[in-house]
Amino acid sequence: MKASIAWLKSLTPTALDADGLVSTLTMAGLEVDAVEAAALPFTDVVVGEVKQVSPHPDAEKLQVCQVFDGSRNWQVVCGAANVREGLKTPLARVGAQLSEKIHIQATQLRGVESQGMLCGADELGLAEDRAGLMELPSDAPVGMALQDYLSLPDEILEIDLTPNRGDCLSVTGLARELGVLTDAVFTPVSVAPVPATIPSQVAVELAAPNGCPTYVGRVVEHVDVARPTPLWMVERLRRSGVRSIDAVVDITNYVMLELGQPMHAFDRDALVGGVIVRYAKPGEALVLLDGRTVHLSDDVLVIADHAKPLAIAGVMGGEHSGIQASTQHVFLEAAYFDPVTIAGRARRFGLHTDASQRFERGVDWALAERAIERATALLLEICGGEPGPVSVSSAPAHQPSTPVITLRRARLTQQLAMTLPDETVASMLEALGLRVDSTADGWVCAAPSWRFDLSIEQDLVEEVARVYGYNNLPTSLPAQAITMTPQPEATMTIGRLKQFLVDADCQEVVTYSFVDPSVQAHFEQAPGVQLANPIASNMAEMRQSMLPGLIEACRTNVNRQVNRIRFFETGQCFVPEAGGLNQSERLGLLLMGPAERTAWNTGRLVDFFDLKGLLDGIIALHGGDALNYAVGTHQAMAPGQTARVLCGGEPIGWVGRLHPRLAKRLDLAKPVYVADLALSPLLAGRVTAFEMISKYPSVKRDLAIIVSETTPWQAVQHCVESITDPRLRAVELFDVYRGDSIGNELKSFALSLTFQAKDSTLDESEIVGLMSALITRLKTELGATLRE
Repeated sequence: MKASIAWLKSLTPTALDADGLVSTLTMAGLEVDAVEAAALPFTDVVVGEVKQVSPHPDAEKLQVCQVFDGSRNWQVVCGAANVREGLKTPLARVGAQLSEKIHIQATQLRGVESQGMLCGADELGLAEDRAGLMELPSDAPVGMALQDYLSLPDEILEIDLTPNRGDCLSVTGLARELGVLTDAVFTPVSVAPVPATIPSQVAVELAAPNGCPTYVGRVVEHVDVARPTPLWMVERLRRSGVRSIDAVVDITNYVMLELGQPMHAFDRDALVGGVIVRYAKPGEALVLLDGRTVHLSDDVLVIADHAKPLAIAGVMGGEHSGIQASTQHVFLEAAYFDPVTIAGRARRFGLHTDASQRFERGVDWALAERAIERATALLLEICGGEPGPVSVSSAPAHQPSTPVITLRRARLTQQLAMTLPDETVASMLEALGLRVDSTADGWVCAAPSWRFDLSIEQDLVEEVARVYGYNNLPTSLPAQAITMTPQPEATMTIGRLKQFLVDADCQEVVTYSFVDPSVQAHFEQAPGVQLANPIASNMAEMRQSMLPGLIEACRTNVNRQVNRIRFFETGQCFVPEAGGLNQSERLGLLLMGPAERTAWNTGRLVDFFDLKGLLDGIIALHGGDALNYAVGTHQAMAPGQTARVLCGGEPIGWVGRLHPRLAKRLDLAKPVYVADLALSPLLAGRVTAFEMISKYPSVKRDLAIIVSETTPWQAVQHCVESITDPRLRAVELFDVYRGDSIGNELKSFALSLTFQAKDSTLDESEIVGLMSALITRLKTELGATLRE
């Protein structure tokens, strides 16, 4: 929001300079981002009138002008195309200064003396584009200092408003706030009703009262749209960051900036029948004022006539019903639109308008009729015309109600750590526009129609603190007993897990919890939780796993020529379930590219076992339950290179290679390996316990068995370890064999078994007994046979 200090002070006179205003507004929560001058600091520039124009004797594109400054004529050589006799324009006389680097002196231009300079608006800092000489109104007083004529010097505040302070998106709102903060007298804009002189009206139907409970309109006939916008209005618009278009549109923009009510003007003759405020029909098309054609959905509120949509309500008008050069009759519109109905609609169509910015935050629901009267008065003053009666269409049942809030004196004292006099508190609240009734315990307040952010007691506490001044409140350090947070010894901290992965040459990434639904569909069969108001179309769904965000981060890096990627991320995922929403912490991993950093002997790409090694390493940190890997299928992973990960017999996630077809679709040329796991089982470990090292020797035996090709090593390992005999200390696989000698669809595992007792040396008979028990169990459970 940009606001001219001079405009603000016209409503709330205050002695504060720009620095004082910046400090006052910022400390009250209206943060001022920047202050800029409304024009260059020029001097000795006056309103001049061109009396005579003659050709330059030695230059075709130059003209020799006689310019009157109210006391004498000055000869000025000018090359502007729009210079002409009778033109009133800024004259920089000899000795004038336009900036620190530009000083006006008498000079010779192609042999003709020039005593000054006729100025364009850009040369005075009043415009960015060069458009010839600045043309002043015909009634501009010749000889008057241009700074006085344009109410300069002036400075422009750029204020960054929080979303809850939509009431300050106008000069009136800021001036009202400034009056409260500085105890200055705020004088609102005087708006008198304009009587109707013709009976013309436009019938209005509220077909969507929940989205638009109030709609005010007025017909003004015989309007001269060719009349220029007054310079004072053009300047106020410019200093507010709004470009002048034509008188009618400028008036609607001016009223929006002045009062805070967005408005729209229709060409009355372009309307078919009356106006209907309704929701769009699916696929309905509308050509906007910027020339783009958009296709609407049935949750978009539109202003329509009996034949077509005219505008996206609260966002932008349509091209074919707007003000044209041929317009003679105007229909003015001002309405209250429900913020929830308008929210996100502008972004959906790639728009960001002044109207949508205000309606999304909330516009004073009682302001529309006053805005119509103000716009009518300005329109008649500038363009002439004959006004019809003001038509007000409303649905009271859908209009916002005025919240009544109780502020307890004890609560206010406790929150501010000080006691304020009752009269002071009541005065502050009344200055903010609240109706205040004092009670024995405090105050009962009714919020004004323009303050959507006031609904609970804490809001009023904040208002009192803001107005009183945060710097004036007592300060004290918080008193709190410092206690050590207990950390279960058996549980590994997430910080330790992250440090392990960083030590393993991985990088942590942080991605949004919002993902592209089209990307997430590659990884999940069921749709995720849809956002009601997404910040972008590719961030419209809550993630169900860590993979979509990691894949997008990978693609971003690949597009920037990064060829080795080792990412991990922890965060919440949101999975819809029958009983509600499952929100759980998960760990995601992604590896791609060379297994090692660039060196003379590198070249191997990462594979499944690099990723599996990272997961096993995490478990090894705290001695938790070993991870098991079962063959599985996942829609986003390659067959034969995908495993379901189990911990303690329970599935906790997936690990595997991204399916080559999906990788190709995502423009990932190298193999990508990913894992998505529940985090809590990875952090759960065991408390380390001391165990005496046996002083007796260990014995090793090798065993070769033949099993079915479909039997995984993990099943063999579990079968052997299920003996649960403490003398069996370790089992290791050292060879896998396949060949004709053992038959088709079979394979051979060679095991190394280590036996050791704690209290004696094992003899041969004990070892033979253990080996026999193992062989029997392998035959019984897995159908294994000994390999001869």
